[in-house]
Parts: sequence; structure tokens; C-alpha cells
Amino acid sequence: MEQKEMAKMRLIIYVLMAYGLTCLMGILMWYGNTKGYDLAVFPTAQMMYPAAGVIIGLFLAHKGEKILPTGFFITILATTGVLIVLALLSVFLPVDDLNIAGMTMSVYNLISQYILIIGSIVALVFLAVAGNEKRAAAGLTRQNWKSAVLIVLVFVGIYIVRTVVSVAVQGVTDGSGMQYVKEWIAMFQNPVMWINIVALPINYFFVFIAFFGEEYGWRYYLQPVLQKRFGLRAGVIVLGVVWGLWHIPDDLFYYTQTSGIQMIFAQQITCISLGIFFAYAYMKTQNIWVPVCLHYLNNNLIPIISGILSADVLENQTVSWKDIPVALVLNGLCFGFFLLADVFKKKEIQKED
Repeated sequence: MEQKEMAKMRLIIYVLMAYGLTCLMGILMWYGNTKGYDLAVFPTAQMMYPAAGVIIGLFLAHKGEKILPTGFFITILATTGVLIVLALLSVFLPVDDLNIAGMTMSVYNLISQYILIIGSIVALVFLAVAGNEKRAAAGLTRQNWKSAVLIVLVFVGIYIVRTVVSVAVQGVTDGSGMQYVKEWIAMFQNPVMWINIVALPINYFFVFIAFFGEEYGWRYYLQPVLQKRFGLRAGVIVLGVVWGLWHIPDDLFYYTQTSGIQMIFAQQITCISLGIFFAYAYMKTQNIWVPVCLHYLNNNLIPIISGILSADVLENQTVSWKDIPVALVLNGLCFGFFLLADVFKKKEIQKED
């Protein structure tokens, strides 16, 4: 098979998995939403689709001599399959929530977390024994760690500053002054908050597979494809747009029940701005694990920063139209200027092997 034909076939497979499957599962999310079923497994499963699309494409369309980390890839696909089954069961065979120590927990969501833990551990083992050659062939090499650590620290710093400014703006808008900021700072007097902060880097290794599921599809595969077509900067913007659109089923049926359109706009702002920084991180380090780590931090800092230490912190949010301009300006200032970085000034991208 010629290289152009292989690239085309991989793209078709990727689109079918990342978007076709997402649309089909989105229909089931709509159905489950009308019935009031718990849909928490759907977003988790959806995170795996992009990487699954890349992996299936590599298996079905590659040069015969290409060496791949088969065990690691099969673990990704198996985890994806199990999560899809759990998502389907949550709609077609709903069960009552569990009540443990006064906490209500979704049975299928709880099972999905164990699946992520098992999948992550098994994937780590296969990745470790795959060897440098196979990891390099699949773009899984760990490299440029000094730059990687610095970028992660910069991201955390920006994240905190953005949160403080956002809370301050909310206080000014509501007429509360700096009261919200004082309350936010007071949260860190809670020992549980610090326990969760310390646990962050440890927990990463038990759930990283979900964030790899997105980043291997978006940053490793689709970003270079779009940059070759639209240019280094425009390609990243386009990627942010399509990444945001990919979230629509979650926006409408999981993240919010009352402000779906506003959530879609807010998601676009988030995905474009974060996409710029994630692209910068990946291009600067050529290490896919950096955006994987950043994505993990972005999602898992939310319950810590918000003070809502709950697994369903992202569910049933409310977004108003007045929040959109603030989010646009704040995210644009925090992450948008990274488009001016030197990595976006290179004239061309190496062709796919």
C-alpha cells in the first residue's frame, strides 16, 4: 500500500472512531438523558476513542516492517471496548446507585474507574517492556524531561493565576468584592485539600490511560495532519475547534442540563486556548507524555481548585452568557500568546513515516 493511501486510510479510520462512534454514542446519551439515567461512563469511554482510532489505523495501514508496541496498543483497545460495553449497559440495563458511608455512587461509573486503573497498570507494564525501538516507532518516547518539567510547572502557575483572577472577577461582578478570593484561599486550610494535592502525581499513573486516549489522537496524530494542511498556527486553531465540537454530546447531556448552547461556546474557548498550550508543549518537547500530563492536571485540578472534592464535579454545571466574554479574554491572555512562541515559526513539518 502506498504511503498516501495509508495516510488516507488512517485518517478515515480515525474520523470514524473519534467522530462517528462519538455521534452514535451521543444518540444513546440523549436517550439516557431523557430517562434520567447516569451517563458518567460515556465521557470516560469517549476519551479513549481518538487513540483507538489511531491504533486501529496503525494496525490496518502500515508498512510491513514497522515495529509497534502491540501489547500496549491492545491494552488501549481492550480498555476502550470494556468502557463502551459499560456505557451501553448503563443505558440499557440501569441499576440503582450505591450508598456508601452517606455518599451516592453510580455503580457503572465506579466499575469504570476500576477499569481505568487496571488498564493503566497493564498498559504501563507493556510500555515498560516494549523497548526503546517500539516506543519510538509509535511516538511514545520519553524525552526532553527538563523542558517537560518546566512546562508543567508553568501550566500549573498559569492555572492558579487564571483561577484567582476568575474568582476575583466573579466577586466584582456580583458585588462581593474580594470575598470570593478570601474564601478560595481559606479552602487551603483544609488538610483534605493538601492530601488531594499530594495524591495528584500518584493518581496519574492509575488513570493516565484516559488522558492518553485523547492526547494520542489529538496532539500526536491529528495536530500534525492539520498543521500540514493549514500551517503551524492555523492548524492548531482548527484542531481546537474540532476538539471542541467533539465534546458536543457531553456538553448537551452531561456537563449541563440547562445551558447547553452556552456550554458549547465555553467549550470552544477552552479547547482552542488549551489546545494552543498543549500544542506548544508537544512541539517544544516532542514528548506526547507532556500533553497527557497537562490534560490530566487540567481535569483533576478542577475539584481541588473549586473545593468540590467529588467525582461528579463536572456534571450538571450552569454557564451563563456573561461568563463567555470573561472566559474568552482570560483564556486568551493566559494561553493564546503561546502562539507567538518560536516553535510555531518553523516552516514545515516532517512528513509522516
